[in-house]
Amino acid sequence: MDNNIKFMSIRKITTILSISLLLISLGSLILKQLNFGLDFTGGSLVELHYPQDVKVSEVRESLNNAGFEGAQVALFGSSKDVLIKLPGAVSDTLGSEIIQTLKNQSEVDIELRRVEFVGPQIGSELRDQGGLAMLIALGMMMLYIAFRFQSRFAAAAVLALAHDVIIVLGFFSLFSIDFDLTVLAALLAVIGYSLNDTIVVSDRIRENLRNERNPDTEEVINLSLTQMLSRTLITSLTTLLVLSSLFFLGGELIKNFSLALILGVVVGTYSSIFVASAGLLMMGLTSEHLIVEVPENQDLDELP
Repeated sequence: MDNNIKFMSIRKITTILSISLLLISLGSLILKQLNFGLDFTGGSLVELHYPQDVKVSEVRESLNNAGFEGAQVALFGSSKDVLIKLPGAVSDTLGSEIIQTLKNQSEVDIELRRVEFVGPQIGSELRDQGGLAMLIALGMMMLYIAFRFQSRFAAAAVLALAHDVIIVLGFFSLFSIDFDLTVLAALLAVIGYSLNDTIVVSDRIRENLRNERNPDTEEVINLSLTQMLSRTLITSLTTLLVLSSLFFLGGELIKNFSLALILGVVVGTYSSIFVASAGLLMMGLTSEHLIVEVPENQDLDELP
């Protein structure tokens, strides 16, 4: 065990770092709250087609000058298709008003593809159901880990998951980045990714606690993390390569989605190494907690 990386020797530093990030995130969520997008607040969505390539900045400036404040403009599928999101209630003539405004600025023939409206009540229901889905996912995962491993592993895993979700939400709140359904979907994916990483590490810790028979749990955790480090880093880096491509090349519509996943992968990798493992130490996990009791009428060879 002399070649092990002493991860747990810096757990006090990482704990202070995690607590600081959590406090900043919670403070921002309480004071600034999330900048909910059109999916949750309600508003209108307008899709336009231009005969030639269009600059998003010029369309956005034209709409703002015409009184359409808060308009979100992004390319949709190609450099000739534009998607416009407008907050608040609108009239039935919204599409024609926007086209007329943009024609006056660019003097080109613009085609109206569709106009859709999301009511604030529907947006509120989506927000509540999304939050409920996240809580249910956390609860079911805690039950699974408690059944598959041990209650201390379940508590540590949920601690790490809550840590990841709060920090990602805090980042979006702190920098006032739009939070829409795509970001919510990314958060659910972050929960799955982080949990998978934590389960792999927890499985190795459990295995080593049973096999090493070392009374020093901290050393066994360091051994387990050292053994899993290359796998964890390779998985995270390859995932980040794909997500970075989506962030820089995927366009505006999935930019926040890929940003949430990038943050989730980075924070999730960190939490699976430091938060979950440190949680096991704080809860006093030892090899004795993993001893399997054998019924009197059952042979040892029959154990799984």
